Amino acid sequence: MLMSHCIKCRYSPQQARTSEISYNFAIFIQKTAEKLNTPSSGKKLYHRLLRHVVPYWRIFGLSVLSTIVYAITEPAIPALLKPLLDGSFVHKNPSLLHLIPIVLISLFLVRGIASFLSSYSLGWIASRLVMDLRNLMFHQLLRLPSSYHDEHSSGELIADIAFNVNQVTDAGTSAVSILVRDSFTIIGLLAWMLYLNWKLTLITFAVIPLIYLVVRQASARLRSMSLKTQSNLGDLTHILEEAIAGQKVVKIFGGENREYERFVEASNWSRRFTMKRLAASAANVPIVQIISAIALSGIIYVATKQAIDNHTTVGGFVSFITAMLLLFSPIKRLTSVNDTLQRGLAAAQTIFTLLDASPEKDTGYLQPKQIQGALQFKNISIHYPGTHTPALNKLNLEIKAGETIALVGPSGSGKTTLVNLIPRFYIPEEGDVFLDGVHLNDITLTHLRSHIAMVSQDIVLFNDTIHNNIAYGGQINASTEEVIKAARMANAEEFILQLPQGYNTLAGENGAKLSGGQRQRIAIARALLKNAPILILDEATSALDMVSERQVQTALDLLMKQRTTLVIAHRLSTIEKADRIIVLQNGQIVETGTHQDLLDRHGIYAHLYQVQLAHSSME
Repeated sequence: MLMSHCIKCRYSPQQARTSEISYNFAIFIQKTAEKLNTPSSGKKLYHRLLRHVVPYWRIFGLSVLSTIVYAITEPAIPALLKPLLDGSFVHKNPSLLHLIPIVLISLFLVRGIASFLSSYSLGWIASRLVMDLRNLMFHQLLRLPSSYHDEHSSGELIADIAFNVNQVTDAGTSAVSILVRDSFTIIGLLAWMLYLNWKLTLITFAVIPLIYLVVRQASARLRSMSLKTQSNLGDLTHILEEAIAGQKVVKIFGGENREYERFVEASNWSRRFTMKRLAASAANVPIVQIISAIALSGIIYVATKQAIDNHTTVGGFVSFITAMLLLFSPIKRLTSVNDTLQRGLAAAQTIFTLLDASPEKDTGYLQPKQIQGALQFKNISIHYPGTHTPALNKLNLEIKAGETIALVGPSGSGKTTLVNLIPRFYIPEEGDVFLDGVHLNDITLTHLRSHIAMVSQDIVLFNDTIHNNIAYGGQINASTEEVIKAARMANAEEFILQLPQGYNTLAGENGAKLSGGQRQRIAIARALLKNAPILILDEATSALDMVSERQVQTALDLLMKQRTTLVIAHRLSTIEKADRIIVLQNGQIVETGTHQDLLDRHGIYAHLYQVQLAHSSME
């Protein structure tokens, strides 16, 4: 009733009526699937999966209708044998000699058309289902918080979207087709057998409880092994991705054997899980067939005695035996489809786990017209999952609009964590962050991030043109002149013009065709083009040589004059002109001041500076 009410709220009366029909149709299919006695969780998964088929209910209905037509013509074959044998060979009726061939040709013509329509429409729905689920998963992936990506490997996520989603289509389409077709086929054949000889048919019903128990036991085993297989595929993809992305490190440090051993181990586990699933599936079918064969033997024995006693005709006997033999194929398919169904449900479980993950919380409702860039951090504390030491501990910091703040400290002191709070990549467990006096959580995420530019030490470039990598996202409509100006300010124009197609040259996977310094200058040009009031530079010049660094630093100095800038730098010579330098240690601020002030204090900053100065002198 609730679903029906929702449908009527969202659509026009006519759309609501057709959608409600499609929903009820999906319920019917679900109840048919429950004959396999999937666990309660499996029923919910299957119900949810079928809801993604509902938008294509007309095509799906055509497929099911064609399947039913194909199924009900199956009993017609043994049904024709009775008049053929009794009328032609026993009663010598000549008219049947002309009628039977016409009926047979017509029958198989109808079956052929029905089979084509069923197969084609199911393939069409399967392709749409894969596309829809992939689109939903990728859209969800873009909305998930950074913490989710920290806890899940990219290989696992890629495996779910690229591979596991294909397992769902068989459960959502072909399994339903088999369930409907073979259920109707079995019903039709049993009905004909009851009509011919109800006593013999009752023997067939005796095996149904045994088949039910076998299928029920196999279901749990198949689902468990399918889940483990799909989880292992994520591990396999993760190892493969790491080996490809880190191939230079693997080679230079001689890690080929180690990576090969990891891959072989994961591959072997994949084989083992597959074989366990195949063993359960393979054992399921012959057990059912043996049970069916026992019943068949009893039926043949009784039927033969009846024929000897003239209690049945030749045509009736052959027709009954043929119908009984035809039961084998649909029974076999119904027991085999359980494997497909459980694999699909296992894949659906991983897919819906991703789709059900909580996206980034956006409690914002404000979109301030002007962002000045004044920031305030009050009593900020945050832990990363699985750690006891806080990344930031009761931190307080106030930054004026247009001020340049440099964050300094040893690795793990909380510098990157602090700047990641500004675009709300992470939410502090305690404390508050304010932007221009407005609580950061009250500003919509899209509006907030549109006023922030960031260049990190982990440069991300896309396999697109240099022009589109600079004019990325919200800047996609920037003019060519604006892109060239940004590249020129970032000292990138010279090497860009030397590329084969200039600004139209593809950067390659993550900028593989460019050097580290070139990638960094492209990222700086991207930030310059955005022209945001808040600028975050996380080791932005770390990959540049001394000459390029000075040129880029000059452009950055001009850019930072009218913007709130947070600079994270290990090379302390690049932050001497900062308005303030904040020294962090163990998630707390231990020193604050200008470059000269901190040197005069002879504290932590002065020590770090002297160490770097000595190191530079040695170089």
